[in-house]
Amino acid sequence: MLYALYHLFDINLFSYITVRAGVGFIISLGMTLFLFPRYIAWAVAKNANQPINKYVPTHEKKKHTPTMGGAVFLFSVAAALLVTANIINIYVFTGLIVIIGYGAIGFKDDLGKVLSGDNLKGLTPREKMAFQLLVSFAVAVVLYLIDFPTTLYVPFLKTPLFDMGIFAIPFWVLIFLATTNAVNLTDGLDGLATVPSVIALASLGIIVYVTGHAIISDYLLMPNIKGTGEMTVFAASFAGGLLGFLWYNCYPAEIFMGDTGSLSIGGILAYLAILGKSEVLLLLIGLIFVIETVSVILQVASYKLRGERIFLMAPIHHHFELKKWAENKIIVRFWMISLIANIIALVSFKFR
Repeated sequence: MLYALYHLFDINLFSYITVRAGVGFIISLGMTLFLFPRYIAWAVAKNANQPINKYVPTHEKKKHTPTMGGAVFLFSVAAALLVTANIINIYVFTGLIVIIGYGAIGFKDDLGKVLSGDNLKGLTPREKMAFQLLVSFAVAVVLYLIDFPTTLYVPFLKTPLFDMGIFAIPFWVLIFLATTNAVNLTDGLDGLATVPSVIALASLGIIVYVTGHAIISDYLLMPNIKGTGEMTVFAASFAGGLLGFLWYNCYPAEIFMGDTGSLSIGGILAYLAILGKSEVLLLLIGLIFVIETVSVILQVASYKLRGERIFLMAPIHHHFELKKWAENKIIVRFWMISLIANIIALVSFKFR
């Protein structure tokens, strides 16, 4: 809407991405803060509670906490984007497909768990992976068909390693699948996945703004991709929705995001990293998600190969819980690691 007003009435202020990003952030934040008390009251009345992992005894007190909060902040984000972003921009439009597609997969999974009262119900792992693969592949093909650059960049090098060509499609699909499932694994404590996601969105929002800006991208020796700067509005709006959610999700949580939220967060982080040619740098930007995923891989591999576990429980945040760390101490320390990793990631652009 604001972008349309800029063209219709020549309101120059609305032409600035930074202005619309700020407005999108505020709208998304405000709507989320307004809607969540009403959603929480409704969810409590309907017993739409998060089934608890019985293997983590400290989570027994959370068994009456409502879930599927991700649907609320996704609605707020979409509404904010309709007001502030250029929806006909192919990158913004495809970004909406990403969050709606992954959100729908997560919603179906959450609904099955809530209705059955069992955390292991919902979509089967094979079904969930198949749906994720479908959305990932569709988005990757769209990017390839619109001639989005298929070059691979790595930190500290000012030129791309090589051009992946059509093999960019499976590579991008892998980025989507890895990131969505990594965020999903991390979403196990109150606010644990939310703040690292906001920090990552801030970093990636800066990166796509730079790649869409001809002068700044040239100065930082980054690729200039016309139109990607509009995704800064998307990143800011999503961050606003997540901060609104955090108001009710911080310890002790009044609401959980569920897979509806975690899968959509992972999807948009992967998408922004691809648009910012920062697929490899995403390992640092999303370091907490990487650590959580690697802990699960190591745990499974060790048990299958040696018959022994490395951690008391995986993902690793449960290991620290079983070692009697206070939940809020685990959460804040993980937040700190995420912030430090993102600062290093952004600083790396000056060393190319």
